[in-house]
Amino acid sequence: MSSAGSILVRGPGEAGQWAAIALARPLQMLMAAPAFLFLLTLSIMLFRPPDLQFYALDRVALGLLATVVLLRTLILRRSLRIAGLVTLPLAFITLLALADLLSGPYQVQCWSVFAAKWAVPLVLYHLAQLAFCDSLSLQKFETYSLLVLAYLILMALFFLGSADWLVWPRYILDENLGMHFDRARGPFLQAVANGVTLNLRAIIALNSFRRHKLKVPLAILLLVFLPLAILATKTRGVWLSFLLSAMLLLLFSPETRVRRACGYLLLTTVVGASALLLVARQSASLSDRLEESSPVEFRLAVYRTGWEMFREKPLLGWKGASIRPELSRRIDGFRGREFVFHNSFLEVAVNHGFFGLALYLWVFLDLLRLGRLRPGAGFAAHSFADAGFRSLWPVMVGVYALNACFVVMNYQFVNGLIFTLAGILAAQNRETAFARETVPCP
Repeated sequence: MSSAGSILVRGPGEAGQWAAIALARPLQMLMAAPAFLFLLTLSIMLFRPPDLQFYALDRVALGLLATVVLLRTLILRRSLRIAGLVTLPLAFITLLALADLLSGPYQVQCWSVFAAKWAVPLVLYHLAQLAFCDSLSLQKFETYSLLVLAYLILMALFFLGSADWLVWPRYILDENLGMHFDRARGPFLQAVANGVTLNLRAIIALNSFRRHKLKVPLAILLLVFLPLAILATKTRGVWLSFLLSAMLLLLFSPETRVRRACGYLLLTTVVGASALLLVARQSASLSDRLEESSPVEFRLAVYRTGWEMFREKPLLGWKGASIRPELSRRIDGFRGREFVFHNSFLEVAVNHGFFGLALYLWVFLDLLRLGRLRPGAGFAAHSFADAGFRSLWPVMVGVYALNACFVVMNYQFVNGLIFTLAGILAAQNRETAFARETVPCP
C-alpha cells in the first residue's frame, strides 16, 4: 500500500504527527547551520531589491534567523547572556529612538531607518555571539567576507571602466534609485556605504593574509585593484579613512606581514591614482571631486545649524519629525528638497540630546574595549579573531567612526557588519573568561 494510503489507515492523529515531522525537518536543517542562515540574512540585506514587493524581505530573514538561533540555543541548553559590553548603551539608545518614533505619525521610511540604525545592529550583535561560536563557523564568515569584497571590487571596476553590461544587479545603474549614480555605489545605492564596506572587508582580508589564509597571488590582485575600487567611489571621506587606516597599520601594527602589505597598498594607491589622472575622463572626474568646495561649505552650514539646535535643547533634544523641517528653515543660501546633518554624532545629539550622545559615545568606547581581551585557553593561535585581529580591530572601529563624522550611518549592511564582528569578539571574550575560570588551581 502506498504511503498516502498508510497514513489514511493509521488515522488523522498519526497523519498530523507525520505532517508536523515534515514541517519540522526544514527547521531542523536550519538549526544545524546557523552560520549559513546568518550569512544568508546578510546577503539579503546586501542585495534586497528596491521594490516594494520585496521591501520586508530582509526583516523576514532577520526574524527567521532570530527564531532559529534562539531555538537552537534553548535546545542545546546554552547560556543566553545578553548583558555585557555594547549591550547596555545600544539597548538604551534603541529605546530612545523607538520612543521618539512612536511619538510621531507612522511612516514606513522612518521605521526602516530605525531598524537599519539601531534595531538590526542590536539583534545581529547578540545573534552573532550564538551563531559564530566555533572555528568552522568563523571560517565560513571569513570566506564570505572575502567573496563579498571580491564582488564589490569587481562592480567598482566595471563602473570605472564603463562596462555597464557587467554590473549586477541592474538596479545599481538606475539613476532614479538611491544617490550618487555617477559613482561606484554598488548594491547599497550609496557611494559612502560601498566605500566603508570595501575598507572594512579589506582589513578582514588583511587579517586573512596575515594568517596565510589568503594566498599571495590573490593578495597581489587585491593590492592592485582595491585602491582603484576605493577611488571609484569618488568620496573624500572614504578616501581619507582608507589612507589613514593603511598609514596607521603601516606605522603601528605589531605584525611585519601587515606592515609590509600596507606599504605596498599605499604604493599601489599612489600609482593607481596617478594612472587614473592620466586618463582624460577620470582625471576630470577625480579632480572635480578634490576641488569641489560647495559640498564642504554646505556641510559647514549644516554643522553650525545643528550645533545651534543642540544648544537650544541640550538635554532631551528635538522630536524626530520636526528636525528636518527646522533644519531646512534655518539654512539659507542652499537649495534642496530636504537637509540632513551628514554627521551621525551631531544627528544623535540634536535628536536625543546630551544623554543620547553620551550613550552613542559609550557604544564606540565599548566597541574598542571588546578588542582588549586577549584570547586564552580553547582558542588556537592564528584563528580568525586571535590577538593579531584584535590589533586590527581599533582601526576598523576608527574607519566606521570617521565615516560617521561625514554621513549619517543609516546603512543596514554596514552597521550589521561592524556589530557582527563585535558579537564575534564578545563571544570569544566570554568563552576565554569561562575557560580561565574553570582552569583548576595548581
